[in-house]
Amino acid sequence: MSNTVSTNLTPKEIVSFLDKYVIGQNNAKKTIAVALRNRYRRLQLSEDLQKDVMPKNILMIGSTGVGKTEIARRLSGMMRLPFVKVEASKYTEVGFVGRDVESMIRDLAAHALSIVREDQNELNKEKIEAYIENKIIEKLLPPLPSGASVTKIEDYEKSFVKMQKKFEKGELDHLKIEVELPTPTIDVSTAGNIPPEMANVQESIIKVIGGLNKKGKKKEVTVKEAKKILAQEASSELFDEEKLKDLAIKKIEQGGIVFIDEIDKIAVPANSNSRQDPSKEGVQRDLLPIVEGSNVQTRIGMVKTDHILFIAAGAFHLSKPSDLIPELQGRFPLRVELDSLDAEALYRILTEPKNSLVKQYKALLDVEGVELVFDEKALRSIANYSSLANEKTEDIGARRLHTIMEKIVEDISFNADEFAGEQYTIDEVLIEEKLDKLVDSEDTTRYIL
Repeated sequence: MSNTVSTNLTPKEIVSFLDKYVIGQNNAKKTIAVALRNRYRRLQLSEDLQKDVMPKNILMIGSTGVGKTEIARRLSGMMRLPFVKVEASKYTEVGFVGRDVESMIRDLAAHALSIVREDQNELNKEKIEAYIENKIIEKLLPPLPSGASVTKIEDYEKSFVKMQKKFEKGELDHLKIEVELPTPTIDVSTAGNIPPEMANVQESIIKVIGGLNKKGKKKEVTVKEAKKILAQEASSELFDEEKLKDLAIKKIEQGGIVFIDEIDKIAVPANSNSRQDPSKEGVQRDLLPIVEGSNVQTRIGMVKTDHILFIAAGAFHLSKPSDLIPELQGRFPLRVELDSLDAEALYRILTEPKNSLVKQYKALLDVEGVELVFDEKALRSIANYSSLANEKTEDIGARRLHTIMEKIVEDISFNADEFAGEQYTIDEVLIEEKLDKLVDSEDTTRYIL
């Protein structure tokens, strides 16, 4: 696809891509880049050797807001890999309230299927457009009956070509045609802990009932609206659903990434006597077979988790990685500690990334016709105040910038209509007015920033 890059990237190229979005954290970037490159290397080996080369799962240790999730999310998006982020704390031992651990693989399967479907739509864009064009023109210019004279066939062909040209220019978009609406579907995969077998039965019943109730339901819409409706129809007509499922399973098994956040919340500190500890240890034991490699039944078929890359992350303020059960520790051989963000790192996060906060706020106010300008000293001041607020209260990393920036641009954002067509400069004096008293008082900082 046009918005993707090759999966055959060297570790240096992967790190170079991540540098556009995540500042610092070079050790974490390097570790993940090597882990992803090893996947490519494994696929070049003989089938016998491929089975024995297991992914080296990663444990990231660092405070919130330092870029743990962002690194994994950006990589999966760049390479079009199935990716799911889950919180370890929402899973509980069977018998307690919560989701079963296998649901993370079922979520991954749903994401993989949607990626494969989008990729196939992009690859077969011309076929889909031709299908839509023919369907719409046939509605506006019904085909001739069999046995029509040669003259009528020639006239029809000329008219069809004229219609095609008008269609391409968008001259038919305002015309109304009658199309058959697709049968609405209900996604049962999001309904908590329903086993896959039960979900499949429910889905079949929904399809049958939907088929009885909705079959043949037609609606008059404009040609422009019909294009979107017929795109879904074209996709289901042109692609074999079973083949898409097979492709999705292959994509998961060779390139799936599961990001398990808050893994420290299920660690049991050595000095803990909490009643919830057995439940926490139960979650770890439930996670173990998934991470180790097992077969999970999903709506698209049986998925082997042997070569899925698992990235676990946690702050580990109240516990240590060694507080996890030994079997689970052993399944995360790569440990990487992420650095806390100082004022210099926060300044770079404000200004350097492709999607930096400064660029976002400038673009938002540009919509109102206001040219927002940040003075260099003002940006340094924002970074310093953010760092100070993180020191005085809980360290929430780069997320502190969001709170502080919102506080600074609050007034101009509210009164933007009064400054339309003008330049508005945010300088160091304005920053001090807005933040000095707030950051000086620890209690105020806790509640407001």
